[in-house]
Amino acid sequence: MADKIKKSYSFSKSFYDDAITQSKWWSRLYFRLLWGGVDDNEIARRVLGWIPDDYSGRMLDVPVGTAVFTAEKYGRMALADITCLDYSRDMLEQAERRFSEAGLANVKTMQGDVGALPFDDATFDTVLCMNGFHVFPDKDRAYAEICRTLKSGGELLACFYIAGERRTADWLARTVMTRMGWFTPPFDTAASLRKRLEPHFELLDFCVEGAMVYFRAKKK
Repeated sequence: MADKIKKSYSFSKSFYDDAITQSKWWSRLYFRLLWGGVDDNEIARRVLGWIPDDYSGRMLDVPVGTAVFTAEKYGRMALADITCLDYSRDMLEQAERRFSEAGLANVKTMQGDVGALPFDDATFDTVLCMNGFHVFPDKDRAYAEICRTLKSGGELLACFYIAGERRTADWLARTVMTRMGWFTPPFDTAASLRKRLEPHFELLDFCVEGAMVYFRAKKK
């Protein structure tokens, strides 16, 4: 499974940004027909809007991907201590290039596995997880590791695909995205996600749009 994920993101590195930012006609059509017209750009804007530009805590971004949504935001967060982690070396290299070109001295990058985070307990004030949980092979372990490394009162900010909201998206996730290695089942529904989060987090915001969920949760 791990090799399949690495290969899938290596294969998609040349068109990944065009797809998720809907910068091409085919990516706009893809999102409109199969994902219910959801706009990843707007969801990213809302999620990142929960982080103030004068944020001065320690933040983990996992998976950072290519940083296509976050590099500009991090350029405004000069007081923050940001660690960006991704399993895919191909994705991470693109993120590193963006950070280097922007001259971001407060952003560190590393390759690693969300299921075995190389950090002490209660290290981070915030964990940002954009478009990650539908990819992670061991979701229980990913949530446990994020919870472990997040301080009490710290926040988890996330957005990703959830099942049960749109039949075309569910079909795509099962038959194409999973086969290609971009997604990894099983997938949470809105109800199962709430049930998963509520023992450990206070839900501050919880929004479903098309087949995507985005939320802000404070660790109890």
